[in-house]
Amino acid sequence: MSTGTLSEAPVRKPRRRRLDASLIVGIALVGVIIIGSVLVASVGRNFFSAGNIRDILTGMSVLGFVAIGQTLVILCASLDLSVPYVVSLSSLIAADMMAGNPGNIPAAVLTVLVVAALIGTANGLIVTKLKVNGFIATLGTGLIIKGYLDTNYKGTSGNVPWEFQLIGATGVGPVPVSTLIMLGVAVLGALFLARTRTGSHMFAVGGNEQVARLSGIRTARPVIIAHVLCSMTAALAGLLLASRLGVGSPTVGSQGGYDLLSIAAVVLGGTLLLGGRGSIWGTIGGVAIFAVVDSVMSVMQVNPFLKDVVRGIVIVAAVAVYTARITERRRPRFTSTGASDAAGGGIAGGGRGAGSAGQGTPAVVQEEQA
Repeated sequence: MSTGTLSEAPVRKPRRRRLDASLIVGIALVGVIIIGSVLVASVGRNFFSAGNIRDILTGMSVLGFVAIGQTLVILCASLDLSVPYVVSLSSLIAADMMAGNPGNIPAAVLTVLVVAALIGTANGLIVTKLKVNGFIATLGTGLIIKGYLDTNYKGTSGNVPWEFQLIGATGVGPVPVSTLIMLGVAVLGALFLARTRTGSHMFAVGGNEQVARLSGIRTARPVIIAHVLCSMTAALAGLLLASRLGVGSPTVGSQGGYDLLSIAAVVLGGTLLLGGRGSIWGTIGGVAIFAVVDSVMSVMQVNPFLKDVVRGIVIVAAVAVYTARITERRRPRFTSTGASDAAGGGIAGGGRGAGSAGQGTPAVVQEEQA
């Protein structure tokens, strides 16, 4: 008689406590600040001066708005490449409607947000109902907007009243008002993900859409909402740029490269491009790292083309670190007992193991999300 079924249970080693991705971003940000302060001091400047802090925070605000929305989309395993054109369109609509009249500010802001919501809805419906990849769907939407801008605008347009320009020009101490607004939006985004059912569904859909669907989640709804919110945060960035420039510009979004930079900031903040894991505060940390690096290179008068090289190195290094952590965590979780030994290699080869994949997958997804 075989005694394989009476084999002792394997002793499980205690799991090592791993650092959260947001904490890693925070540590990296502190390291970048320390290195940056040393480099700035080497040229006789003070990194922690009020003017330099203000410049860094100012550089964070526009990209921060776009990156917050991009985080929601990427959590759902999608992308939004239309954001730079939404930024440009929003600045033009706002400046044209305001026309230098402070009384037109509320109507202009509301119109910008409604138009952005419609664009986001179109993106979400194309992705979920027509089953078009998010990369292609939003690229197509962006090109449509770009065609409209190129056809109807040959340069700057409109006039932003002085009262609205104060948003981009004033601050509380060294902290710009625009940065405070951006951080407020970040708080709302973080609460949305943590406290609402739709936020939880975004993680579930991004982690495994099939499992989410089998669990009774309407997978289209969180994806559409994510695209709507992404377009609306891009519209906030366009309003901020209109406030700073005093006019609307058809190229302000594309020249800023906010599509790729926002994705890079999200990835740098620890959000997986495949979806299902990430955080708003990690993204804000990624935005802050980019802002600090840009500030240091500006103070040191580094060649602008070299800035992109440094950004690329930072992004590749960050993704390499996160990929290594994920690969290490995803080790085989099936242990051989006497029964499996008696069955030989059939289970590992796709026999019973393949048949029970539907039961094993949710547990794996839950452990990975934890």
